[in-house]
Amino acid sequence: MPEAVDRWVQEVRALTEPARVHWCTGTETEAAELTAQLVKSGEFLPLNAERFPRCYLYRSDPNDVARVEHLTFVCTRSEADAGPNNHWMAPQAAHQKMDALFKGAMRGRTLYVVPYCMGPIGSPYARCGVEITDSPYVALNMRMMTHGMGTAALARIAREGSFVRGLHSTGELDPERRFIMHFPEELSIKSYGSGYGGNALLGKKCHALRIASYQARSEGWLAEHMLLLALDSPAGETHYVAAAFPSACGKTNLAMLVPPAAMPGWKVRTLGDDIAWLHPGPDGRLWAINPEAGYFGVAPGTNSKSNRNAFEMVRHDTIFTNVALTKNGDPWWEGMEGEPAIDWQGRPYDPKNGPAAHPNSRFTVSARNNPSYATEADDPAGVPIAAIIFGGRRRALAPLVFEARNWRHGVLVGSGVASETTAAITGKVGVLRRDPMAMKPFAGYNFADYWQHWLSVGERLAKPPKVFHVNWFRQDAAGKFLWPGFGENLRVLKWMMERVAGRAAAHETPIGFMPARADLDTQGLGLAPATLDELLAVDAPAWRSDLAHLGGEFDQYGTRMPEPLRLELYDVLRRFG
Repeated sequence: MPEAVDRWVQEVRALTEPARVHWCTGTETEAAELTAQLVKSGEFLPLNAERFPRCYLYRSDPNDVARVEHLTFVCTRSEADAGPNNHWMAPQAAHQKMDALFKGAMRGRTLYVVPYCMGPIGSPYARCGVEITDSPYVALNMRMMTHGMGTAALARIAREGSFVRGLHSTGELDPERRFIMHFPEELSIKSYGSGYGGNALLGKKCHALRIASYQARSEGWLAEHMLLLALDSPAGETHYVAAAFPSACGKTNLAMLVPPAAMPGWKVRTLGDDIAWLHPGPDGRLWAINPEAGYFGVAPGTNSKSNRNAFEMVRHDTIFTNVALTKNGDPWWEGMEGEPAIDWQGRPYDPKNGPAAHPNSRFTVSARNNPSYATEADDPAGVPIAAIIFGGRRRALAPLVFEARNWRHGVLVGSGVASETTAAITGKVGVLRRDPMAMKPFAGYNFADYWQHWLSVGERLAKPPKVFHVNWFRQDAAGKFLWPGFGENLRVLKWMMERVAGRAAAHETPIGFMPARADLDTQGLGLAPATLDELLAVDAPAWRSDLAHLGGEFDQYGTRMPEPLRLELYDVLRRFG
């Protein structure tokens, strides 16, 4: 038993006063016992055993169904180190607030000690943590989402002597007493008052992004909100790609893309759908691991047409959260065939009550369930990244695809990632939301320092990945999407990989290198030449305006803003003349 872990557990035990302490081992027997316990208490509802074997429905409190960014704080000694991109609280004040909430919070409950590893248990790139929680639901989810949960992770912690501390309690589920505090300088997290996924599974966004991003800067690597995929060509080449997209931009669908029939011999395999840790390797390339071992995915919109692999992987051994049910006891959400009978709150379905499944309903499932699972995800050495893709959702402005001129320009491209809102999200169409590198909610320190770190990592790479930007969502004047998307996005990936291999043509524009019409494989799509021209158009006045807006965003970071990034912005503006 690592002394530091044991000592911390005893300190938390004295503070929270649980009825009992359970050290998780990660075994199948333990998982079965925790599952039976949740079924007995009514917190787990077994689903149709024939059609969805070993699947369960969990319903969270109606006031506890999503991440709470406005109640999420980064607690550094200096407010400037947290940056304007984060909510800040002084560490001493944050600890006092949280410890007052945790005092006696686990009376009558079991305190679960959950040791875990983010990344393959034997990887030098992996990092360990311990979550203390009073939720068996959290313990079961963490077993799916992390590597070596229990005994194996504890053994690695004993060898290394370091780990991230995460303390969680569901508390009273009172929104007025719900906070998530991150202490990057202490490698610790405190979360109180929520049992919902991202707020409670502290290995995920809290550890693997907010804390790890800070840890990565200290140690010289990158912790990013990125998918990882392997792209196999008919010629037998394999390229590994990392890609960052804000919410609702097709990230999971790209990670599990099913090639269209018109492109035989191509294959996409999934290493990860959400988080990537990127390390400069001794060979001058950037190497990546997926720190997670499972998926905590959004259910609505997932079906056999939009994402066949995801649809198939959740048909067994899955925990569903806040989905609806059919009369046969199958899980149901918007986008699926059939009809809901019971809504996500356990009521007979009535459209007057809103959607049958909560819009943020989720599934938790092992990555190994994925039919397109890439076994390289288990490789302790990781995989070499050939390309990094950034993407947003823009009706106009951003073309279908372009390539950054170099790493520094690629950092600028990533810093400018943005999406335009839809009426379904805010009631207002076209409101621009910047989400640099898709990390706005997740960077654990000042964005200016974060961009400088990206530049510094690039300086250590003799063979940096090529950087691209994509936009699957360009529309015509009538609001119709110009590009078919989904599986057809492989056609764009093909051009990128040909660029990586030095075989594809491109022409230079002020924003970077772009394919001509003939450079993209669009055979069989029936796209008119004028449509392709519009997909690849670069509107100079619109770009000047957008870059000026980005410059305004940079200004809020003051003197900490990296000068090379400002110079890169001015260079792109100069290229427009």
